[in-house]
Parts: sequence; structure tokens; C-alpha cells
Amino acid sequence: MKQSLAETCYVFFKVLANPTRLAILEALREKPRSVNEIAESLKQEQSMISHNLEPLEECGFVSSQRKERQRIYSLNKETVEPLFKLFAYHSQKYCPTRGKCLSQKGLRALRRKEASGQLKVTHE
Repeated sequence: MKQSLAETCYVFFKVLANPTRLAILEALREKPRSVNEIAESLKQEQSMISHNLEPLEECGFVSSQRKERQRIYSLNKETVEPLFKLFAYHSQKYCPTRGKCLSQKGLRALRRKEASGQLKVTHE
């Protein structure tokens, strides 16, 4: 039975809705790493990283290769990098208050304040 787009999106976002998993993806943007290297860079326990790598690999966000006695994890740059760019664009456009997304009305008010010089918002 074919999975609906809504079901696929649910699984997709459920896997990404975890701060540790997102931090792993960000760490792998820099370079491929072993579980221990990821754990060290995120200052997390190795078991926590291993536990969170499993769903990332199942959904194809990361892949792994054996290198001697360890697994080296790599980011699926083909699909994950465009996601990060989309999230950055959306955040800059709709969440300029760094973490608090605004309604259209709130965005218009913020833009008016910005234009009048009453408020300075830096865009990264």
C-alpha cells in the first residue's frame, strides 16, 4: 500500500523534531565523523548519539560506511543541505526575532518599526 504524502511528512518531521538529531546533522555538515567524534563534538554520551543516528540513517538523512572497527557517518548532502537552506530562508523571512515566528500582522508591524528606524534587526 502506497504511503500518503501526509504520512511521509509526519515520519520525516518526527525524525527531525529532535534537538540531538538536528545537532548531529549540523555536525556532519562539516565532515563525515565516527560516533565517538560526533559525541565529543556535541558533548554527549556515545550511546545517546548512537541511539539518535539510527532513525537518521533509516530515513536516509545520513549514511554510514565501515572503516576498520568503526562506522563513519556522512550527511546526505543531496537532500539535507537544501533543507537547511530552506529553514534558514524561512527563519530569516518569517522568524526575524530569532526563534519566535510571527504572524503576517506581526511581521508587518516589525517591518514598519524597522523602516521607521525604531528597531534594528540584523539578518544573517
